[in-house]
Amino acid sequence: MITSKEIRQKFLDFFAAYDHRVVPSSSLIPVDDPTLLFTNAGMNQFKDVFLGKEKRNYKRAASSQKCMRAGGKHNDLEIVGQTTRHQTFFEMLGNFSFGDYFKEEAIDYAWEFVTKVLGIPKDRLYATVYEDDDEAFEIWRKIDPALKGRVLRFGEKDNFWSMGDVGPCGPCSEIHYDQGEEFSCGPGCKGIECDCDRFSELWNLVFMQFNRDESGKMTPLPKPSVDTGAGLERFCAVMQGVHSNYDTDLLKPLVEKVVEISGKQYSPGAEGMAHRVIADHIRALSFCIADGGMPSNEGRGYVLRRILRRASYNGRLLEIHRPFMSELLDTLENSMADVYPELKGKRKIIENVLNAEEESFERTLDTGLELFEDIAKKLEKSGKKVIPGKEAFKLYDTYGFPLDLTQIMAGKRGMSVDVRGFEAELAVQRERSKAAATGFLTHEEKALYETFSKYPARERTDFTYDSLEVRTYLGDHTYVNIAESETQVMLDTTPFYAEAGGQVGDVGEIEDESGEWKIEVSRLQKIGNITVHLGKLLKNTSTVPASFHARAPVIARVDIQRRLSIMRNHTATHLLHRALKKVLGEHVNQSGSLVAPDRFRFDFTYFKALTPEELLEIEKDVNKKILENLSVRPESEVPFEEAKKKGAVALFGEKYGDKVRVVRIEAKDSTPEDPKYYSQELCGGTHVNSTGEIGQFRIVSESAIAAGIRRIEAVTGMGAFELMDKERNLLSNLSKALKAPTEEIEARAEKLLDEKKRLEKELGRHKAGSYRSEAEKLVHKAKVVEGTGSRVGFEEVKKNSREELLSLADAVREMLTSGVTTLASDIGGNIALVTVVTDDLIKKGVKAGEIIKEGAKAGGGSGGGKSHLAQAGFKDRRKLPTVRKVTLTISKHQIIECGKGGGS
Repeated sequence: MITSKEIRQKFLDFFAAYDHRVVPSSSLIPVDDPTLLFTNAGMNQFKDVFLGKEKRNYKRAASSQKCMRAGGKHNDLEIVGQTTRHQTFFEMLGNFSFGDYFKEEAIDYAWEFVTKVLGIPKDRLYATVYEDDDEAFEIWRKIDPALKGRVLRFGEKDNFWSMGDVGPCGPCSEIHYDQGEEFSCGPGCKGIECDCDRFSELWNLVFMQFNRDESGKMTPLPKPSVDTGAGLERFCAVMQGVHSNYDTDLLKPLVEKVVEISGKQYSPGAEGMAHRVIADHIRALSFCIADGGMPSNEGRGYVLRRILRRASYNGRLLEIHRPFMSELLDTLENSMADVYPELKGKRKIIENVLNAEEESFERTLDTGLELFEDIAKKLEKSGKKVIPGKEAFKLYDTYGFPLDLTQIMAGKRGMSVDVRGFEAELAVQRERSKAAATGFLTHEEKALYETFSKYPARERTDFTYDSLEVRTYLGDHTYVNIAESETQVMLDTTPFYAEAGGQVGDVGEIEDESGEWKIEVSRLQKIGNITVHLGKLLKNTSTVPASFHARAPVIARVDIQRRLSIMRNHTATHLLHRALKKVLGEHVNQSGSLVAPDRFRFDFTYFKALTPEELLEIEKDVNKKILENLSVRPESEVPFEEAKKKGAVALFGEKYGDKVRVVRIEAKDSTPEDPKYYSQELCGGTHVNSTGEIGQFRIVSESAIAAGIRRIEAVTGMGAFELMDKERNLLSNLSKALKAPTEEIEARAEKLLDEKKRLEKELGRHKAGSYRSEAEKLVHKAKVVEGTGSRVGFEEVKKNSREELLSLADAVREMLTSGVTTLASDIGGNIALVTVVTDDLIKKGVKAGEIIKEGAKAGGGSGGGKSHLAQAGFKDRRKLPTVRKVTLTISKHQIIECGKGGGS
């Protein structure tokens, strides 16, 4: 049997033989595309090439791309498991032409690969084309007589593709495989148009032929292109002779592992849904986490959290009542790690994130079960038998309850769920998700993108690393809003660094050579190859100065001191990254950063708080490298693969081209003849020339920001000095306050703390005696309930805090042989209540929580607690007599109803 690995390789080798550049899969976490939550197609990494914003040194490409369709426009999450052909994670095989070949070659390549390389029977294949695409129809009709009668035309819904409402678009052609009439849904089957399992779409060939404008008019593109996509899993199903993607060698081992873990046999029907969900979701989660995605409460992180919780819940359906997802990782590695080594390289972080999230979901699930109970009880009290769709959606959205779980729990109580209402809420949430997928840009940024993204790739702003002041020229598309004095300026060359890779953008000024006007640059926006400089135009006239025009010579000047501070901090992040790996382990990786002039923060993968000793060791290591004054040597235009082979670290979430910039910090024993490096990272940011320029490094804080992600905030240079000065002043003030020299502050503080503890113990003994004396009087005030021997009491006492009130209540309960007592006290203008019940009455069913709840309600308040002790409160003091009466009545009633107790 041919394996998935062989099919993947055959595809790439086939197109390489036809002069296609084989390009590695890009990350599942899109980098420079705010319109996507996840990479969902092979063309994503070539989007700027198709749009003409980016040029590459090849016109043909092929790839096997990791893809996710969960959230945003393409969302298969809810379908996964219900069918045997849908996944959230899949691999898309694709070949691409950037203005090179077009329809005839694309169709020829596809037909040759499918029928000759893979040998799929021609009589099982169908081709579809767009209804008006006569050219593609004729190509298919002529390509092979065996296709006669099986080339079909369909409308825009099925066979026309567009990148958006405006922009590149064109017809597409698809290859479908007929699995046989036995897989048809019946006599009414609509053939290829039907959603049943008979026909499987293998390959989609998109012909980018037109550009559609705002009016809907389509104009032919000067260089039509090709974008194709074929699902590897579906190819595998056909070639391996199975009818379900979950029976292929990509997914079957995972299904079998779920059987082993759960002890529950798998069925290809509805009974096997939980197995399929788990097998799919472990792939989606593992690949996303390996590419830097992390579960969270917003955006793509929220989608990942929902995927994990859906898998965990399906584990419960299989009676797996423990975190189990990480037990599937060995199986996943065995089938895919040789092609995607990141699965093995990031194994530790994947495992820890899965375990931490599953444990968190266990707690959330318990909270959700309590919420369901509250909802159900309220409905039952009002005689209703239907869980509202809004409440079911809240359980789903907030606590990860799939609809079927809510339906199962409702069914056990003889209730049902408003499914239509739930689906309506879900539809609203999906719209929000789509909006979120395109909502990473502000309105102003969107407007800038619309203005400047129209310019072709040849227009660019060259950034210079070597100078903070350059003579350059205003670009052709410079704009000024004279009423607001706001400018949007392009330059041929700029010394201004636009925010990227965590480093903030520069500020400064652009000045006319004649001194007639000046722009205060406050921020920058990178759009494709163009840097847009935004700021205020300072001028001497009310009109646009004559010298403010395209191609005008100007001086562009960066705020030097601010940039130098940024450079110190950026180089320090590289030293910190290396120190973290040395102290904590090589599995530690950067997951984000912010490099500002006054501070920097560094996020990294690690699963517990760092000890003071570890933090000190890391701080010492960075400062040691600063003192060694190591040379920092950036090198541009290094081939990406060469940089990786030499040990350069590539960071999560960054987009790299064929040529990269490597920032190397030389080791102390490095020589020109034998270069050695302490740190090597792929980085486009700005850095100092040697580590000694950083001055000093200090860690300000270390904290958790998400499951498995820690954050260090730090300062360098003058920031470190200012922190040291602040600490020195603090020590000086403490020395004065404690009347002790600096070196004796710690001993003096310890002595004072010991004295404080001694006095607190002594005070506690006095209070305990006072409480016993007061409690004895309160017990005697409590009245015996006739015929029971148990006492009930309600007394107002004066206490300064709720803690004091609770201590007194405990003393009363200890001295009360049998009974119920409630204490009230005015604390901070609110009436606090505490009710206690003795053990003998608890055994008979008397509950402090029920008593105080009803009593507080009479005062307009609320409360509750356990059987032996409960707390409540209300605001209106005038209602205290009513609360007293109700509380005593309920206390007596419960004692009598629950049976007669023994003496007082």
